[in-house]
Amino acid sequence: MNEQGQVVEAGFAELFAESSLRLKEGEVVEGVVLAITDDHVQVDVGFKSEGLVDAWEFMEEDGSFTVKPGDRVDVFVEETEDLDGHIVLSKEKANRLKIWDGISSAYEAGDPVEGRILSRVKGGLSVDLGVKAFLPGSQVDLRPVGNLESLIGERMQFKIIKFNKRRGNIVLSRRVLLEKEREQMRATTLQSLEEGMIADGMVKNITDYGAFVDLGGIDGLLHVTDMSWGRINHPSELFKPGDELKVKVLKFDSDSERVSLGLKQIQPDPWVDAAMRYPVGMRVEGRVVSLTDYGAFVELEPGVEGLVHVSEMSWTKRVKHPGKVVSIGDEVQAVVLGVEEGNRRLSLGMKQTEPNPWDVIEEKYPLGTRVQGEVRSVTNFGLFVGLEEGIDGLVHVSDLSWTENIKHPGEKFEKGSQVEAVVLKIDRDNEKFSLGIKQLTENPWDQIQRRYPLGSEVNCEVSSVADFGVFVKLEEGIEGLIYAAELRAEADAETEAAEVKPGDQLTALVTRVDPVDQKIALSVKAASDARQRAELEKLAQQQAQAQKKTIGDLLKEKLAARKAPEQPDSEG
Repeated sequence: MNEQGQVVEAGFAELFAESSLRLKEGEVVEGVVLAITDDHVQVDVGFKSEGLVDAWEFMEEDGSFTVKPGDRVDVFVEETEDLDGHIVLSKEKANRLKIWDGISSAYEAGDPVEGRILSRVKGGLSVDLGVKAFLPGSQVDLRPVGNLESLIGERMQFKIIKFNKRRGNIVLSRRVLLEKEREQMRATTLQSLEEGMIADGMVKNITDYGAFVDLGGIDGLLHVTDMSWGRINHPSELFKPGDELKVKVLKFDSDSERVSLGLKQIQPDPWVDAAMRYPVGMRVEGRVVSLTDYGAFVELEPGVEGLVHVSEMSWTKRVKHPGKVVSIGDEVQAVVLGVEEGNRRLSLGMKQTEPNPWDVIEEKYPLGTRVQGEVRSVTNFGLFVGLEEGIDGLVHVSDLSWTENIKHPGEKFEKGSQVEAVVLKIDRDNEKFSLGIKQLTENPWDQIQRRYPLGSEVNCEVSSVADFGVFVKLEEGIEGLIYAAELRAEADAETEAAEVKPGDQLTALVTRVDPVDQKIALSVKAASDARQRAELEKLAQQQAQAQKKTIGDLLKEKLAARKAPEQPDSEG
């Protein structure tokens, strides 16, 4: 007999000697492996015949066997004798019974058990303890878990909270173990926690106003304002649940167990020596992080932001809102205008990175220069004409025409049209540019005094009638005013004025010419009076001449009468 056979025989003898009771179905007994075939594993359990276990119950996934002849194994007795006289045994059922016994013991003792999460099931997870158990979703963690599938395949410790072997029902809880562990950690943490200390923590959850950090059984609030010296729109920009970090305990109330934490407090304050790092006049680069109605905030480094006021964005454009020039996230260049370390304020200017066009505007457009541009806008007081990017000149309504009475520039000009004008005035300090269109031509009023001297009589046409008189057209673009009292030589002026209507032809006398205010005063009454005076003077001259001729004639006649007697008749 070989050595292996001797081991088997010795095992059988020992087992047979120890077995003095008859086998019972449904119990677990110990046996010795006798032989292994393709279909069965023969196990001697000390009875009159050997027992058979299906070979697959002892196979690994690769087909190899987990036992060899002579090994002792626990098996479950399914039948004490089948039709062939063999004992039917099961290794798997023996294992299962042993597992159930172990689970029962752990349940009674309150000990944790280890298992592997198999799958997601209704209401929770299925866990493999050797037998399947149920883990409710509410018992997975201290807080609800959003994605239970992420735990599949994990090995964890659980506590059995419900156990029924007969029904095969096992309910587990991981939360109970975590709570117990947390309480132990909490007690330890509370004893060591003090203000000013640096502690390790893990982000548990995030809110709009901050993050709750687990310091070890106790949560502290890391407010969003204490996360960074820089601007943070939402805590999720920096953290996510599960992140580990070091924080400083800013405040600790042992009675309420409230803890305030800070992260930026363990980092250098970037505003210290900011004036030295960013002297006035320095050219800097930064990222636009916020926009307001009055300007844009530019981050130069984490924690240091400067304000570019709308008035400092462009030399020439009238910026109503910074969003018209920059957007959040834009990289911009600026110049430092001022630094206040104590107030954490830094003033920046974007327009200072470029030359101020108003510094050379007078050299580029001397007074009297003819320019051409597009009408960019029409207002009730004038036209804005674009000369170049950001440089507009104003043509006031009074500088549109020498002679026309233009009430609104829109009567003659429209937006987008091209116009020519003359530079009248440049106010560099106030960044104003005045233009004139009428100055392109000679002022006709400079010749008015010569064409309409005082006392000259003119023929004119009534263009409009007012309460105080009438306006008359002297020539194209030139009007004069005849006050009501000057319309007629005699009679009530208001009554007479009402009789005059547009289109009437009048003869009037020029009584006043003002080329500066561009006014001509006329008088029908004065013209009538002048004509009457002229007629009277003519009549007086005629009468005088008539009188002079009569006296002379009389004198001649008298002289002739005196001489007549003295002269003899030539014929006598």
